[in-house]
Amino acid sequence: QVQLVESGGGLVQAGGSLRLSCAASGRTFSSYALGWFRQAPGKEREFVAVISRRGASIYYADSVKGRFTISRDNAKNTAYLQMDSLKPEDTAVYYCASTHYSGSLQRVDLYDYWGQGTQVTVSS
Repeated sequence: QVQLVESGGGLVQAGGSLRLSCAASGRTFSSYALGWFRQAPGKEREFVAVISRRGASIYYADSVKGRFTISRDNAKNTAYLQMDSLKPEDTAVYYCASTHYSGSLQRVDLYDYWGQGTQVTVSS
């Protein structure tokens, strides 16, 4: 079992930054990859980024590449999503999720456990 809790969401103006955190408990943190997804109202949940167990492999959605940075601190059992140059279209609930698979892992069904989500709203 893995428990995930996101934090750090909020309201920010376009061009601003936010840093999301994902605190994990349960299974050994370094035994699974972590992904970030987002879901806007009326839309399907979409992949944002994923980081491998020890951080050696990272993948981003094209829509956030160059603006978002995923990282993890295995000593603190926490993953992060640094979001810069935010746009109104980044507005969504952001979720972190864990998976025992490896690779680019962009499909929702590859993930085993999910957090409750944190709201990010970007005003124009």
